[in-house]
Amino acid sequence: MTRPMTTGFIGLGQMGAPMAGRISDLIVYDTSPDALEPFKDKAAGSVAEVARAADVVSVMVRDDDQVNAVGAEVLASARPGTVLAIHSTIRARTAEDLATRARPYGIEVVDAPVSGGFMGASAGTLAVMVGGSDEAFARCKESFGSWADLILHMGPVGAGTRTKLARNLLHFVAFTAAAEAQRLAEASGVSLRKLGRVVRHSDAITGGAGSIMLRSTTAPLAKDDELYGILRHVRALGEKDLSLALELADELNVDTPLARLALERFAAGLGLPDEEEA
Repeated sequence: MTRPMTTGFIGLGQMGAPMAGRISDLIVYDTSPDALEPFKDKAAGSVAEVARAADVVSVMVRDDDQVNAVGAEVLASARPGTVLAIHSTIRARTAEDLATRARPYGIEVVDAPVSGGFMGASAGTLAVMVGGSDEAFARCKESFGSWADLILHMGPVGAGTRTKLARNLLHFVAFTAAAEAQRLAEASGVSLRKLGRVVRHSDAITGGAGSIMLRSTTAPLAKDDELYGILRHVRALGEKDLSLALELADELNVDTPLARLALERFAAGLGLPDEEEA
């Protein structure tokens, strides 16, 4: 019989603690005694102790500097064959450089940032985007399944982080667009709380922006593409509704620069830049 796989978890903050809490065979470390208190029966005294005991070492710390510092300690103590998984959102180059430093030790690095927030971490429903070798992905997938229900291998080391940065670009640009929409609603005398309820309700049904992310390329669509007719219809609706919203914004003297840029680039973003009619 093979022994069960042990997961080490370093960094027990808002995301790390609920993620680690869903793992059964676990050893953890955090610099904060308060963070370790709920895990006191599984707590180690150092990063090195975690690295020596674990088959997969998951790291959820704040930034690139902390990832490099923890990574160096793991490399100095972990066994060959260990997988070092970085869940922090960092630069892709940081994960790539750490993987290069790990190779002489027989340790594999994967960058595996997550999406879904504290709610997803608590429910075990995070999405995790993994960059690394096929072998490393296979070895860490079981551990990730404790707290994620979407586990995707995106490519070599660095690919997970590049995916996360693209995903978060959409996320935070959408927050800025939401502020613009709220300014328009407020100037119109509309309840912002009720507008928020409508947005959350309809996005839960349609999938929001993700509902049009169906293509494998951003190149212009061929007219015989099965999505051509669908996205042509989306373009017609979008350009009409953006034009109406901008008309209202002009009437109310509300500045909506993102909406103007969206109208200008809407067709090209859908892969329909050369159409003369919507």
